[in-house]
Amino acid sequence: MEKTRKRKKVDNKKTLAFKKLKLLITIVNRNKAEYYLDLLQSQEINMQLVSLGKGTADSQTLRYLGLAESEKVIIFSIIREDKIPSTLELLNQKFTTIKNGKGIAYTISLSSVIGVAIYQFLSNNTTNLNKGEI
Repeated sequence: MEKTRKRKKVDNKKTLAFKKLKLLITIVNRNKAEYYLDLLQSQEINMQLVSLGKGTADSQTLRYLGLAESEKVIIFSIIREDKIPSTLELLNQKFTTIKNGKGIAYTISLSSVIGVAIYQFLSNNTTNLNKGEI
């Protein structure tokens, strides 16, 4: 009889399906940083870290590649795996249509995140977790 009770308890528990998170790295010209930060935030990305960078290519190589400047920003963002295709497509579209808006973007897998509250914030799922769904 005890085994039956234990099974019932397990059956009544709601299991949460966590979506994987990835690190999105975007490198763009420094003068376009605010634009791309706003664009990424519109894709439900809560956490972004910006670092200044400088390209190492000489001026001849920059002219050959059609790049205007070597001062860059590197934007590190945490993104849910299900948002990656649409976000990368949007970034690619902006890279090709905005004047001096060229850049690169790629993702790296994250192996773990410690704590439910941190996961909630990074995955932009604070309302869903309160309902018992993710």
